[in-house]
Amino acid sequence: MIESLAALVGLGAQDPAFWMPLVLMGMFFAILAAGVLLDGFDIGVGCLSLVAPAALRPRMLSLLSPWRDANEFWLFLGLGLLAAAFPYAWSPTLGRLYIPLTLLGLGTLLRSVCFEWRLRAPVQQQGRWQFGFGLGAVLVAFSHGYLLARVTVAYETGAGYTGFALLMGVCAVAIYGLLGAAWLMMREAGELRVRAVGWARRTLRWSAVGAVGISVVLDFSNAGVFLKWGDGEHWGVVGLVWGLLLLCFVLTEMTLQRMMAQSYRASALPYALVMVIFLLLLGGLAYSFFPYVVLDELTLWDAAAPVQTLRLTLSAAVVAFPVALLFNIWVYWRMLGRSRPPRPPDFRA
Repeated sequence: MIESLAALVGLGAQDPAFWMPLVLMGMFFAILAAGVLLDGFDIGVGCLSLVAPAALRPRMLSLLSPWRDANEFWLFLGLGLLAAAFPYAWSPTLGRLYIPLTLLGLGTLLRSVCFEWRLRAPVQQQGRWQFGFGLGAVLVAFSHGYLLARVTVAYETGAGYTGFALLMGVCAVAIYGLLGAAWLMMREAGELRVRAVGWARRTLRWSAVGAVGISVVLDFSNAGVFLKWGDGEHWGVVGLVWGLLLLCFVLTEMTLQRMMAQSYRASALPYALVMVIFLLLLGGLAYSFFPYVVLDELTLWDAAAPVQTLRLTLSAAVVAFPVALLFNIWVYWRMLGRSRPPRPPDFRA
């Protein structure tokens, strides 16, 4: 397969100009997946804080405190790698994505500033900064869905395409809210867990609408993607992906109904199922777009920097990636399981 792919782009499989862009794109996808999953619960909790009772909002944001700095790390790492390794992809994409990228930048700035200022504000003013953090989270989530929809329809303009982008923005807010609610169910007890179950049930169906909508529109709006998935050789993979996706949604719904009707005990199952849903969607999108950076216009080899730049970027990534991985394993391993309050010090000792 590698040999045939190299022959299609007119390069040898051992040529650095062929395999370096592949390796760096694989790293970028790994960073993208980690950012969506590990920053996703942060975004989701922020969105849910806007509809949560005022008494619960401080607790929701305090649960996020240990991971705020690590969550912001993924965005800058991904943008830096993309800019260094694939500089020729910026011009064909950035000029067509002004609206979602502006919303993404504003939302990221609002989240970071409001979260930090809330910690330093008087008690009477903390509610304003909590609202700003939630609004920033909604902007980030909406921009992700809007951006994905614009890329999916190859930047076509028109009322129908704009409506689809707005719908996907709303669905993105829902699916991030679902991830945040599932994380809260795993981390917290009491009223917050009860409300998280209700939020998850309300956002689950909109998440399914977004997953089906983005898949169907991508498939039927691009002949190449349709042929790739519709080829008889891939029907087994297509059936497996859609079967797993349906199973995860159904199991999530059943788990939430059981928790609502019978038990509110802490459960990591909804969070695990939503993580699988995210991975299936990201994997399907990656397979659909490969080997293009701009669908049907620019492959990753066309967008790649010269070999000397790729070699330098890959050398830096080989050093930085393991360090980042170890750092994030150390930071994130405590995000699983129920949150436990810190033990007060014994001043008599």
